[in-house]
Amino acid sequence: MHHFADQIGSPFPLLSAIGAKTSKIEIGTGLIDMRYENPYMMAENAGLTDIITQGRVQLGVGRGSPEQVLDGWKYFGEEEIKDITRERTLEFLKLIEGERFAEQNPQPMFPQAPGKLRLEPYSEGLRHRIWWGAGSTQTAVWAAQHGMNLQSSTLVNYETNEPFHIQQAKQLRAYKEAWKTAGHDFEPRTLVTRSIQPITTDMDRQLFGHQGDDAKYDQVGFLAYHQNPTIFGKTFAGEPDKIVKELAEDEAIKEADTVLVTIPNTLGVDYNMHLLETIVKDVAPDLGWR
Repeated sequence: MHHFADQIGSPFPLLSAIGAKTSKIEIGTGLIDMRYENPYMMAENAGLTDIITQGRVQLGVGRGSPEQVLDGWKYFGEEEIKDITRERTLEFLKLIEGERFAEQNPQPMFPQAPGKLRLEPYSEGLRHRIWWGAGSTQTAVWAAQHGMNLQSSTLVNYETNEPFHIQQAKQLRAYKEAWKTAGHDFEPRTLVTRSIQPITTDMDRQLFGHQGDDAKYDQVGFLAYHQNPTIFGKTFAGEPDKIVKELAEDEAIKEADTVLVTIPNTLGVDYNMHLLETIVKDVAPDLGWR
């Protein structure tokens, strides 16, 4: 989610609206920038949204991408400190576990059972559906240690002189090993993001058939205010059989159990429905995706 951008800054109303119109699909976020979040308010909103959607929320959290404004978190009344993203994430995780921690008012407005109180509404199972957006192997290992699922995007820190998918696959393997060491009582999920543009119509060719080399190959560069270089994965564009062959050779996809497909949402609903239908019919079956 991006603040100060011409889009929705808070995910929970949209997730609830999607949940009200659907019954089966998982509903989630790429990630929520935890520097802007109050963990207590977020825990209440996430719990309610998960109940409204009948336990279908898959919530991604993390540090976020470059901002629209300088130090935008300051306008939210926050003071950035070292590791504030991780600190708030851990506090949020503890709250959605349903721990009772708050002392009762001896004269409450509503009758209540004795003992400490927790934030409400509490949604059982939500804690197992929190995803950490990792940009490096180190943060992927940290996510495993704290019992979060793993999201890995179309860019990661440039940590070795290898292709993007190889570096990302190593990140996922390190995460899985750290998970085993931590000994959590549930199986994690792992997700990688890919830009996939099958070309089957004249409109597809007009939009994506003449992409330059920047899109065809991995690119290494620097994000704003980041000291370490970043490697950006290529776009998979072309005839479906060509895309299938390239995706089948992707080591990170082999390591992950979920692939999140980015879409050119500015092209509108109709075009993106066409894009997704093409992937489902002409790409996914040959890869064994479901």
